[in-house]
Amino acid sequence: MTAERPAATGPAARGTEGEHLIEVLARNAAAHGAEIAMRERDRGIWQEYSWQEYLEQVLAAAAGLEALGVKPGDNVLIVGDNRPALYFGMLGAIALRAVPSPAYPDFTPDQLFGQVSREDIRFAIAEDQEQVDKLLDLRERHAELRWIVYDDPRGLTGRTPEGVMAFTELVERGAARLREEPGLEADLLARPSRDDISVLLHSSGTTGAPKGIPLKHRHVLFAVRSAAAAGYFGEGEVHMAYMPIAWVGDFIFTIAAALALRFSVNIPERQETVQHDLREIAPTVYFTSPRAWSTMLTRIQVGIDESSRFKRWLYDAFMPFAVELERRRLQGHRPNPWQRLRRAVGELLIYGPIKDQLGLARARHPYTAGEAIGEEVFLFFRALGLNLRQFYGQTENSALCAAQSSDTVKLHTVGVPFPGMEVRISDDGEILVRGENVFDGYYNDPEATAQALRDGWLHTGDAGYLEDDGQLVVLGRVSEVVHTRGQERFIPTYIENRLKFSQYIKDACVLGDGRDHLAVLVVIDWEAVGHWAQERGIAYTSFAELSQQPPVYDLVGGGVADVNATLPEAIQIRRFVNLHKEFDPDDGEVTRTRKLRRNVIDDHYRVIIDALYDGGKAIEFEAQITYETGASGVLKRELAIRDVAPARAAGATQ
Repeated sequence: MTAERPAATGPAARGTEGEHLIEVLARNAAAHGAEIAMRERDRGIWQEYSWQEYLEQVLAAAAGLEALGVKPGDNVLIVGDNRPALYFGMLGAIALRAVPSPAYPDFTPDQLFGQVSREDIRFAIAEDQEQVDKLLDLRERHAELRWIVYDDPRGLTGRTPEGVMAFTELVERGAARLREEPGLEADLLARPSRDDISVLLHSSGTTGAPKGIPLKHRHVLFAVRSAAAAGYFGEGEVHMAYMPIAWVGDFIFTIAAALALRFSVNIPERQETVQHDLREIAPTVYFTSPRAWSTMLTRIQVGIDESSRFKRWLYDAFMPFAVELERRRLQGHRPNPWQRLRRAVGELLIYGPIKDQLGLARARHPYTAGEAIGEEVFLFFRALGLNLRQFYGQTENSALCAAQSSDTVKLHTVGVPFPGMEVRISDDGEILVRGENVFDGYYNDPEATAQALRDGWLHTGDAGYLEDDGQLVVLGRVSEVVHTRGQERFIPTYIENRLKFSQYIKDACVLGDGRDHLAVLVVIDWEAVGHWAQERGIAYTSFAELSQQPPVYDLVGGGVADVNATLPEAIQIRRFVNLHKEFDPDDGEVTRTRKLRRNVIDDHYRVIIDALYDGGKAIEFEAQITYETGASGVLKRELAIRDVAPARAAGATQ
């Protein structure tokens, strides 16, 4: 079965023949030069860039980078948090037909070295002293790194070593070149092509070294215009750039969509001020992960619990009503006049103020993606009046592949393909995708390319199925389909995501491949469980101590039992343990996007895993931990192991 929307034909989807990102930016500057394109909060004050100033910064950066020696095809490392200079630098490299290669700002030196050496990087644009110091150390192992350009001068002014330059100086040099060479601006605008690589992104690397994923101008612009034609977002949206620049979502929203649809991009002062700045920005389009939506719900519930008796009464009077009303609406029921009136009163007293407090009062297009979202979380935000919808995409298909439309929202699907994109299911249950949004192959990896691109279709590696109305259901990774010793088939991520529907479970790693039964390593949600414990007078001094409290085991056990009730008896979870710490990307246990590295977890927690299957009630565990300074230590804990009684299954399937 194949699902496909008709090709997009509206103005938002068309663009111009052969267009590229630099051409789109120049067109915006010519037609809307004085309008605000980007804002950055700096020391509490919003600094603004018009479309004309945006273009000038990009062209000056391009001219400056070329003077340093950047050539077509060069990979340019971009590392740091969201900053205008980093975006200007990325587009400046693109104007030179060079390729920006973003890295996560919390990459360790070894991870950064892996990316730099694999991609033969000679130039880097970094945010601040922390990143510059990492790159200077890295240059001792990778002498080819010729130039490091930095944005934030704090700690660097007056002590820049050879081969290090401030972004402001780079732009000044470039602007001088543009003044001295009259034909240079037109030349830079004309150089790129729609078939040039616009960015080199990377896979999560859950099973090995990350793969490079080049996306061309035509890939990302087709994806954006197709999504716009489907009503996913529109021209002139207000967007907040807070997602990691190394993630495909940031490039698609903050650069490709922002240019193609003239978004106003707003950059928070720091990651720590995102929530405060979000409220001030009040974006019209907003995307975040199911984990972040769940955290947001927990924060609301904690705030209500700590508020006045009257506010708690109002919340209890209106919120459960709105959730049930939304549940019934999704089932096809229409509210009666009395329910509509009560809903309107609730908007004034509860729903509107909560949205305003979250910074989502103007959010017309809120989305979630990346993994399944819990029914409780999904219904709550829709009950507030947010048109929260799920979408599906991967880096290989420019992040935009399918999404729920406003009138076809289901709790378990991710919607239908965008115009001009096709989705079908292979004979073995794998989701296949075809469209102009799909990349042309991995960076210097023909073997992986041949596996991913076959007969014109991208083999996503995800398992799923299409419903009769064309809606796509995603179950998990095909590679993660495993079997118990009794040959019962299950997908760990499918069960893990449902465990994480509980606000008290932050992470879970389901075990059982080749074993007699399923078990799970649980990481509690520190904030939600901590608040729950305080409300009940349960004392604790650390994450590890809280995780081992018997009432917390009862709490988590209830969540496990709820999930068991949806699973066939043969693949229900029989035992679990609350871990003493969170899974840590610095320990290699999860990727920077929070995907489990199962081989690392198997290795780190082998003693605990064995104890889950030997029938014991507790395990004395010594954990090797790495501190932020790079020093290591040993943490010794006794961890309880809890049995879970089989539930009467509801006949659910995967």
